[in-house]
Amino acid sequence: MMKIYHNPRCQISRKTLKLILDKGFNPKIILYMKNKLGKVELENLVRKLKISPINLFRKNEKLFKVLNISKMKDDKLIKIMVENPKLIQRPIVEIEDKAIICRPPEKINCIL
Repeated sequence: MMKIYHNPRCQISRKTLKLILDKGFNPKIILYMKNKLGKVELENLVRKLKISPINLFRKNEKLFKVLNISKMKDDKLIKIMVENPKLIQRPIVEIEDKAIICRPPEKINCIL
């Protein structure tokens, strides 16, 4: 099953979803800003993305700079993302045991 962690207010997220739908897929849409992800969900995403938690952050967000998180441990980083979903990169597309951050949206082709 395909999932997209989607923020409808984000142009890149909307474009990625359109590309997916245009290719005939019907993904489960996870509105992570409305329904916060849990610790286990985020840990699984990080594992599927094959990145460290710090690389899942939106580094241009003001809150990212204020929190000064660059030297924090992974479990603390996950906790911060659970509490502040706007800090999570978007959109993320997950298919089974793989996931990708679709920035730019055309990166979706790497996982299809």
